Amino acid sequence: MVQRNTWQRERVREALSESPGFVSAQALHATLRDEQTGIGLATVYRALAGLAASGDADSLQSPEGEALYRACASEGHHHHLICRSCGRTVEIEATAVETWARQTAEQHGFTEAEHVVDIFGLCAECAQSRAGERDSG
Repeated sequence: MVQRNTWQRERVREALSESPGFVSAQALHATLRDEQTGIGLATVYRALAGLAASGDADSLQSPEGEALYRACASEGHHHHLICRSCGRTVEIEATAVETWARQTAEQHGFTEAEHVVDIFGLCAECAQSRAGERDSG
């Protein structure tokens, strides 16, 4: 299915690009609502799904099970480190993971295997802030 490039979809793309990390459809919709764009939540969901399908946005599932999106910074297959506190995201290469996934699939007779690896943790700043809160509390 080809999506038309409407002004609404373009505004969703722009808002996603302006977001510092991964964001939910609801959070992006709230931003657009605050700007009084008139763009509905269903339109935001459709636009994000289309951007993810075309490779213009990364999509992942949070540890809580919510779909999160961000403007794609690189082309092709890649992985992420994501801060659970502030949402900071770093794209990473994971050669060892690629090798493991391919070998594991081959060992079980699978071909054309695909995988998703996203690592959630605390970035250095959030970890330092949390340690400071413990020390002062």
